[in-house]
Amino acid sequence: MFDLIWRSIVIGIGATVLMDLWAILLHKIFGQNLPNWAPVGRWFWHLQEGRVFHDDIGQAKPYEHELALGWIAHYAVGILYGIILVIVAGPSWLAYPTFLPAWLVGIVTIGAGWFLLQPGLGLGWAASKTPNPNKVRLFNFLAHTVFAIGLWGTALIIR
Repeated sequence: MFDLIWRSIVIGIGATVLMDLWAILLHKIFGQNLPNWAPVGRWFWHLQEGRVFHDDIGQAKPYEHELALGWIAHYAVGILYGIILVIVAGPSWLAYPTFLPAWLVGIVTIGAGWFLLQPGLGLGWAASKTPNPNKVRLFNFLAHTVFAIGLWGTALIIR
């Protein structure tokens, strides 16, 4: 049991690291803005008050350690998705990891961003209140595909 848990955690961390490296690559090559995890940290902080959705998270009361909390939340969610993958795919997947289950989990997790986090931050459902929602959605799809590659690749490395 402990073996399944630690592998799930490592898989989630590996996938999140790859997603972060992807963001750095997009920044270096195309000038894409790096993710700012401070608003996410502020959003997580306000969850304790029962506030899930904000018109504009920037107008919510700041939290002194929101950037750190945002990074912690980013990795905690990545770990959670690694655990979910192992639960859904089953322990045998760890012995013979295939891409399809990892990709399906990666794609399904876009829904958490589109229907929970983005409206929670005040960006609308599936980034509908952003200047270019379809661009955001495309980059969400690409980032979560890279995350899925990270899930699968990390599983291959540690099997």
